[in-house]
Amino acid sequence: MIYVISDLHGYPHDNFLDLLDRAGFGNNDFLYILGDVVDRNGDGGVKTLEWLMYRLNVQLILGNHEAMLLACSFVFDEITESSLDALTDEKLDMLTRYQYDGGNITLKAMKKLDKDTQQDILDYLRDCPLYETVSAGGRDFLLVHSGLGNFSPDKKISEYTLDELVWTRPELTTVYHKDIMTILGHTPTIAYGDEYDGKIIKTDTWIDIDVGAGFGRQPVLLRLDDMREFR
Repeated sequence: MIYVISDLHGYPHDNFLDLLDRAGFGNNDFLYILGDVVDRNGDGGVKTLEWLMYRLNVQLILGNHEAMLLACSFVFDEITESSLDALTDEKLDMLTRYQYDGGNITLKAMKKLDKDTQQDILDYLRDCPLYETVSAGGRDFLLVHSGLGNFSPDKKISEYTLDELVWTRPELTTVYHKDIMTILGHTPTIAYGDEYDGKIIKTDTWIDIDVGAGFGRQPVLLRLDDMREFR
């Protein structure tokens, strides 16, 4: 069985494991997390990142918050006179924006780890893909964090930029590929209207599974084989 979940944003790790248990997730199953494990709540997702690094049947797809963490990874460098000189206004502005967007909690939790573990996590994130394609239940799926920016049906998925894959917010009327269902997160479904609060949105060509765990809602685990939802 193939499962997907997205935008945990520091959701308590033990609660996350309980959710997997309730869904019957086992060693013969595979889970894709569609980005944004980190930031905003709890330990900033650091415990989940440590867990992810050693799971062969779980794959994190890079989200915009992991991308921001990597862009600010200079904060983990040893402080020297030359490294201070390298802190340009651009880097400082980037760090300020990341902290404002919920990253400070993750940076503080990462700082508590030893240097080797910090580097292992950063290396793991650098190796995370921007998308995956899978088949389940007789259907094909494209898994990506936010959608397909500047979409064209003739555009190869490999031609999309990082920003187009991690920062896009589709409209309800947006139409993607008709021969493959795109599963995404990034935009909390309540942003499309109060009637979607805490609920998955399904259109003809894409499904948004970010139900707002970063803002106190319970995440939804979706099993692609039969489209069953677990909470």
